[in-house]
Amino acid sequence: MALAASALPLKAVTSRRRVEILVGLLIALGLPFCHLTELGKALGGLAGGELPWWLLLVCILAYTTRIERLPLASLGYRTPGWANIGLAFAFALGGIVGIGLITSFVLPALHLSVERRITSLFQTPFWYRAILVTRAAFVEETAFRGYGFERLAELSGSSLLAAAATFALFTLAHYSGGGWGQVIVAAWGGLVLTALFLWRRNTWANILCHWLTDAAGFLLLPAVGGHH
Repeated sequence: MALAASALPLKAVTSRRRVEILVGLLIALGLPFCHLTELGKALGGLAGGELPWWLLLVCILAYTTRIERLPLASLGYRTPGWANIGLAFAFALGGIVGIGLITSFVLPALHLSVERRITSLFQTPFWYRAILVTRAAFVEETAFRGYGFERLAELSGSSLLAAAATFALFTLAHYSGGGWGQVIVAAWGGLVLTALFLWRRNTWANILCHWLTDAAGFLLLPAVGGHH
């Protein structure tokens, strides 16, 4: 499949459709900045901290199908096929290697660290980390790539503009999770995931890539390193 064109075929976007998209973007790209984890934890501990994120996913899917009256394919939920699955693994490997180099060399050179964030996560139960990794893959890819990218591309007529905007927002959304060190790590992950979506426009492939990348750090490595 060829790289997605930077300029999409321009279609007249009606005023009503423009409002629909803007409201949807406010939901998909705005709510991730509203400290959902902290709000959830205040109500129900670790598991409660994940609930608002899953509700956000439900809201995006319901908004798409009920308000916009569009199929989930409009969010990139299309059958991935073996080529996209293979690319998801390949891009995940690139993400994992890049993050390893960043945490080992780039962050120390900048006197930054994500050690406190990682250590706190390693101290949580495995079941929680498994839910966290799965939620991040499904919710973030649906919000930033599936909805955010596709609707910004529709609104602007430019897939490159949509890619740049959602990459920036995805990266900045990780600041509250671990400071600037986490932002740099997220920037590399966001670059890999944005490039994959820009090329393949398949949310399932992105979800798999995101899950594999996070699982390597939060599920596999703690087990190898002897963390409990």
